Amino acid sequence: MWLVPLILISLHSPDSAQHRTQSTELTVERMLSGEFSDEPVTDMGSWRADGTHVLVERDSKSAPGGVDLVILDPAKGDSKIAVKGSELIPKGSRDQIRFEQYQLSEDGKHLLILTNSQKVWRRNTRGDYWALSVGDGKLMKLGGDTEPSSLMFAKLSPDGTKAAYICKSNLYVQDLESGTITPLTADGSNTLINGTSDWVYEEELDIRDGWYWSPDGKSIAYWQIDSSAEPTYTLINDTDSLYPKLKQFPYPKTGQTNPTVRIGIVPAAGGPTTWLKDTANTENGYIARMGWTPDSKSVFIEHLNRLQNQNRYLIASASTGEARQVFMDTDTTWVDVQDTGGEGVRWVEEGRAFLVLSEKDGWRHLYSIPSKGGPPVLLTPGSFDVDEISGLDPQLGMVYFTASSTDSTQRYLFSTSLRGNDKPAQITPRTLIGTNHYDISPDGKLAYHTVSSASEPPVTELIRLPEHSSIRRLGDNARLKAKFADLRLGTSKFIQLNAADGSKMDAKLTFPPGFDPNKKYPVLFNVYGEPAGLIVEDAWEGGHLFDEIIAQHGYIVVAVDNRGTPALKGRAWRKCVYRKIGVIASEDQAAAVKQIDKLPYVDASRIAIWGWSGGGTMTLNMLFRYPDLYALGMSVAPVPDMHLYDTIYQERYMGLPQDNERDYERGSPITYANKLKGQLLIVHGSGDDNVHYQGTERLVNELVADDKPFQLMVYPNRTHAISEGPGTSRHLYELLLRFLTTNMPP
Repeated sequence: MWLVPLILISLHSPDSAQHRTQSTELTVERMLSGEFSDEPVTDMGSWRADGTHVLVERDSKSAPGGVDLVILDPAKGDSKIAVKGSELIPKGSRDQIRFEQYQLSEDGKHLLILTNSQKVWRRNTRGDYWALSVGDGKLMKLGGDTEPSSLMFAKLSPDGTKAAYICKSNLYVQDLESGTITPLTADGSNTLINGTSDWVYEEELDIRDGWYWSPDGKSIAYWQIDSSAEPTYTLINDTDSLYPKLKQFPYPKTGQTNPTVRIGIVPAAGGPTTWLKDTANTENGYIARMGWTPDSKSVFIEHLNRLQNQNRYLIASASTGEARQVFMDTDTTWVDVQDTGGEGVRWVEEGRAFLVLSEKDGWRHLYSIPSKGGPPVLLTPGSFDVDEISGLDPQLGMVYFTASSTDSTQRYLFSTSLRGNDKPAQITPRTLIGTNHYDISPDGKLAYHTVSSASEPPVTELIRLPEHSSIRRLGDNARLKAKFADLRLGTSKFIQLNAADGSKMDAKLTFPPGFDPNKKYPVLFNVYGEPAGLIVEDAWEGGHLFDEIIAQHGYIVVAVDNRGTPALKGRAWRKCVYRKIGVIASEDQAAAVKQIDKLPYVDASRIAIWGWSGGGTMTLNMLFRYPDLYALGMSVAPVPDMHLYDTIYQERYMGLPQDNERDYERGSPITYANKLKGQLLIVHGSGDDNVHYQGTERLVNELVADDKPFQLMVYPNRTHAISEGPGTSRHLYELLLRFLTTNMPP
């Protein structure tokens, strides 16, 4: 509590003045309280297969304090109860099962519920699953007598009569009528994983749910990951017991041994597994995606090589395992795995083709690939990048996608023909400036449309496509907008700055309240700078209020997306950083500082920078490589030495260290630590399984050897999010604010 006076600009004694300050000033406590969260959107749910209805939750009359599941026609407003809350109260209990996730079969007869979930690395993916036979009230906990919260990724079969799930690295099917459990695999262990993922596949290829029902429900395809040859990393927990506890898990650092991966096909009724002939390991890369073809006869996979500059699209027979290549995406740098559908690709023309995103002509474009082989068909010609696929209209033979029209910080909906003979047309009205997101119905006729900008919170409406006509507004965040109007905030504006090579970088400036252009202000750069994300977007940032807090304390906050970030500016912009991670981005950020320094209201002697994760690494790079530009830096959870990060992410952009050791040295901040001049704060969680505290310890050793003063804050056992434990997030943000205001006062 003693930090509160440092957050508020001033605390006045009169009650009225203090009330005014509390209501108009942002504090870290208010930022983290949820006070400024988006309002719930009414009548917005998950689309049903018919494209007309959605599944939503409503307060239950049959189970006070619980919820009913309701099938709603959002266009007409008609609804009917699909599952009563009273059906979801187990025998011997007074309380309804608490929903975390649920799946209702298309015929509405079976419901699957996840509850009591626990975190596995990033997300809550292990828990208890219950199945309800709707109407007759039969409620069954899956897994028999397995220990609590031990099942993962349960899914109903296509006909809704069975559920399959993972338990302790093995795959099971349970009949929902008889309760009979059939094991499909029996060899699972801590290092032989069936149907889910090891650490590196989960973190970098986003593979968690590693199995799929065939469309006909007769078979299951699953990943099997053998991590026994991977090097093991150890985290040390010093605080939870009298003696330290060790947590060990496979983690391949750059150049080290990757897991061995293969895809198996097993009958849902049980029986031997058929293995696809194509496998992945340290020598030949990764199986990045897998899924069924619509006819249930084959399995589709994407196989990346170890350098990740080739992505082979293969279709393999489910009965023999024999695979054939139908397309290969290549690049002289790296190829991104870019999904167009739920299992990697989106099938069109009744399975005769599938959609992929490729940068092979210099822009990220959408192509249709014949499933029997043949030349790709370009669907989105032009000098622009596709951001993502939003949906299909099979009847009109049309695909919807988002892209930027003229401003790369914004997103709009476009359509084009699946035949590849039309020029893409913008669907979003040009008056809806900012970022437009669409959740399109399976038939492509209706969509939930949400638009926001940096200055306007999200507004959601139900629309009809392709005319983009509004049916009705569902949520406008009016309360949130009024709450922000009461705050004492400065203004923001987007500008463009020149990169080191003269190309244009997007930047955003946030000014203090009462900004006076005749005065001089200190500047804090908020940086990320890596290929994994953007920070300069014309979208609502109500969940990222720390910039506004800093500005209220009298600083100009600047964010710049350098070359190499995933802006919609073409392949060359994104991939010029190959084997130069940390080098080109630093040159661009330095160029940005030199331009900001020249603004008449900027105090060039008081420039600071901060960032988290990749932004923490960039902060170190800037302080060490360009020490004369900055007075201060705050680095949270950085990677000081690229050798210490995982294979899939770091090798994608840098190659293998065995092949180009010099590039790894040039790109790592630790190489230049002896040049530090300004104030430096380093923050890390000792339990970070992602960016290991090991790197910060190595940096500490280097700074000590170079006799460089710095400050270090370690949060025991916290992960990369540094959010676990009471008060952690508040303590961290107040630490950053205090370090800035103490060492570079406004």
